[in-house]
Amino acid sequence: MKRSNTNSIVLGLLLFLTIPSCAQTSHHCQQSCCKEQTRYQIAACDWMMLKRQKLGEFQLAKDIQADGVEMDMGPLGKRVLFENRFRRPEEVSIFRHVADSLGVAVPSIAMSGFFAQNFITRENYVDLIADCFNTMKAFGTKVAFLPLGGSGKEWQDPTSADRKTLVSRLHTVGELARAMGVVVGIRTQLPAAESIELLDSIKSDGIKIYYNFQDAADANRDICQEIRLLGRDRICQIHASNTDGVNLREDPEIDLPAIKKVLDEIGWKGWLVIERSRDASKVRDVRYNFGRNVEYLKEIFQ
Repeated sequence: MKRSNTNSIVLGLLLFLTIPSCAQTSHHCQQSCCKEQTRYQIAACDWMMLKRQKLGEFQLAKDIQADGVEMDMGPLGKRVLFENRFRRPEEVSIFRHVADSLGVAVPSIAMSGFFAQNFITRENYVDLIADCFNTMKAFGTKVAFLPLGGSGKEWQDPTSADRKTLVSRLHTVGELARAMGVVVGIRTQLPAAESIELLDSIKSDGIKIYYNFQDAADANRDICQEIRLLGRDRICQIHASNTDGVNLREDPEIDLPAIKKVLDEIGWKGWLVIERSRDASKVRDVRYNFGRNVEYLKEIFQ
């Protein structure tokens, strides 16, 4: 009888010790999962999802399980300012309410108009930047996306007059951004070493690189090597997609597991934003393309 009681006590003690151990392991797994989800978050560009400044962009993001939406400032063209509805406080209030109610973040505001417009020659560039910064403030956003695609190629020569003008303007923008506690991410399309040289000449912590997988893939450059060279502190955000053709899961040019390994190694964290990587056979099928790309990015990064 005594032995039976002793065995029961021992068994009970083992169970008592085992249960907290399992709970601790489960808690550790949950913490690790939450840490990865916080470290890497996934968003999509509203203009590429055909939802530029449309209220439905947040429900669409929710439907495809994206964590956020990169919102665009609106078309520019020959306009004096962006066609931006968010200068009206009532519009901001509605959009913020819907985004918050659906749990969808706005990690960045894009100035996609500069894909076609020349930032170097645009006389009112400070006004345009100020418009963007005001919109960022309205949505509590810390990163702006500024592509230099519409500025030609002459500025890529470090000795050119265009380069001097570009550097001067970006320094001004960077210092304005720094004073506001935000960052402007530039898409240069340059190799990493040349992007670093450009940043060094700008001399402002308010300007960083908005890295794009497509630029490296188009030029047959090694994405992992470029990320490692740029380092954690020069990359503010990443457009995690390639040119249209196939979705990310089927793309032989984008090795996401290898890219994640490098980002882990350099200690980078932030938003991965899907711009393209649409299936060429169904390029207008937004839910299919962006849904599959979000799913794959989350599979690898979260």
